[in-house]
Amino acid sequence: MKKLLFIIFTTFSFFTFSNQVFAELFSVSFGIPISHTISDDTVAESDGVSGTFIHAKLPLIPVGLGIESYKTNIKDNTPLKIGTTMFDIFYLLPIPIINLTFGIGTGSVKIEGGSGYETGNATQWYTSVGMPILPLFDFHLSYRSITAKNNKDNNGNKIDLSGNVTGIVGGRVFVPDDTASSWQDE
Repeated sequence: MKKLLFIIFTTFSFFTFSNQVFAELFSVSFGIPISHTISDDTVAESDGVSGTFIHAKLPLIPVGLGIESYKTNIKDNTPLKIGTTMFDIFYLLPIPIINLTFGIGTGSVKIEGGSGYETGNATQWYTSVGMPILPLFDFHLSYRSITAKNNKDNNGNKIDLSGNVTGIVGGRVFVPDDTASSWQDE
């Protein structure tokens, strides 16, 4: 019985993976941040975040590229915002049904709306977990851990703008016209 289940699972996995690999032309995902927590709340406290995540992946290669740009409002300081821009590289694990992604990124973090603040470098690691909702659409929840400790305030003091960002991402797989119908029919 165990051998039969193993053969069925292996056959199902092979056909699932082979159809997805050959049918997929490329995939694109768009997302939005829903929360930003700053590690050192004595420096700043988040009061909402807005912006976008955009990621793309080519076929046959489980590695993709992305760009993120979002602004975080600072509580009790209306004109100031934390502007974050990141360039990412990510790896999509080839697991059926669940899409698990791991990525790293580098970019900049700056305080906007005030004078004397210097832009600092930032790095991040992130992960997202998603599930297909429709045949060619995925829904993901993502978590990012950002390290940004070299920003300077208007007195020249270093400030720590490290933190965590969570987001919602929706992805769309684009398929060529001649293979789309055969892939969807199976």
